[in-house]
Amino acid sequence: MKYISTRGQAPALTFEEAILAGLASDGGLYVPETLPQFSAEEIASWAGLSYQELAFKIMSPFVAGEVPDDDLRELIDKTYSTFRHDAIAPLVQTAHNEFILELFQGPTLAFKDFALQFLGNLLDYVLKKRNQRVVIMGATSGDTGSAAIEGCRHSDNVDIFILHPHNRVSEVQRRQMTTVLEKNVFNIAIDGNFDDCQNMVKNSFGDQSFLPEDRQLVAVNSINWARIMAQIVYYFYAGLALGAPHRPVAFSVPTGNFGDIFAGYLAKRMGLPIDQLVVATNANDILHRCISNNDHSLHDLVHSLSPSMDIMVSSNFERMLFDLYDRDGNAINELMANFKQTGKLALSDTALAKARELFTSYRLDDDAMIKMIADMWENTEYLLDPHTAIGVEAARKTRRRRDIPMVCMATAHPAKFPEAVRKAGCPQDPALPHHMADLFEREERYSVQPNDLNAVHQFIADNMR
Repeated sequence: MKYISTRGQAPALTFEEAILAGLASDGGLYVPETLPQFSAEEIASWAGLSYQELAFKIMSPFVAGEVPDDDLRELIDKTYSTFRHDAIAPLVQTAHNEFILELFQGPTLAFKDFALQFLGNLLDYVLKKRNQRVVIMGATSGDTGSAAIEGCRHSDNVDIFILHPHNRVSEVQRRQMTTVLEKNVFNIAIDGNFDDCQNMVKNSFGDQSFLPEDRQLVAVNSINWARIMAQIVYYFYAGLALGAPHRPVAFSVPTGNFGDIFAGYLAKRMGLPIDQLVVATNANDILHRCISNNDHSLHDLVHSLSPSMDIMVSSNFERMLFDLYDRDGNAINELMANFKQTGKLALSDTALAKARELFTSYRLDDDAMIKMIADMWENTEYLLDPHTAIGVEAARKTRRRRDIPMVCMATAHPAKFPEAVRKAGCPQDPALPHHMADLFEREERYSVQPNDLNAVHQFIADNMR
């Protein structure tokens, strides 16, 4: 299995090379040259598999033997042994043919754990084999950072630097990152927004001269292919639980950086009968505007009660564009260059028609999201986090068929966002799980830095081991 760049100018890489590279040398994102295809009969045969066994079936074609099967199984088992629920990704019914897929049962209470705990273990395995040390640099709007830190905190081969927007993540999200005091973990609060943090990371991959010659940057955000690969698994897991491949399923996904829903699109292409994929956005609605009005233009970022979705430029959308434009790297190169220059992007008629065939979309502001949390609590006593609430309401507003199960992705535990829960009128703040009960008593360590790439580079150079 080879991996190619969405912009068509970088050399094809092996699985290991693609994982370590992050961004391609031409600025594009790596995608597999071909996708594995599973027949209905093969998918049906997986119905009794555990989450871990299913993960091996889905992931192994992408790894293509570069990690021996026994080692891959061990990495997968190690990853999901840290999850609090035996089902790993349990389903909860909240209405007729409507289900919540709880993706917050991992150690940091967010869906990012599914991919980042695996990526942390995979990187440790590959780097030990290569006797190589790397620097991880990542940007987070709240959840990626803590999951990445948790996955890499025990690695001797990694120094990890996570950038988050100062005072623009929830207190729980911040403390999950800043209370990890291992010597290889560094948290940087940037005086700016998430897009500022993300741009710093992207620009750093383009010029790594601030690092010593024996080091390279590795990406942990969803530009890293391993994250997308790991997320495909839970679409199949939920689908099988609800009768696939003998019946179709639908999914609604709270979407900021387009990585999670892109994994759903890949699951569909690989053979899972997905009838509908709903792109659910908050007020930062560039993806909804693109699909509904062909308006992929930059607006001012809105700071919302669903901060993990406060993203204007969705990095993974480039992977989707690559497929919408029939994998024409030159077309994507031109499209992204123009977007960088003008802040605007319009899809061709053909690409737009394909996007609308694949996705429906919906936008919710804070007031509508709060009402959804309140209504769900009143009717079912099930407590939603603000991102999941956006996904549920989007599903209800855009659902095409009532006879097909609709799965709403619960991307985070409500305890991470007590402000939204309070505003919804819930009687008390949701409790943190036992392993995190003392979070507000733990010592914090982080550095506030200006919105200045040179200052950040200097901090990294001064602090890496």
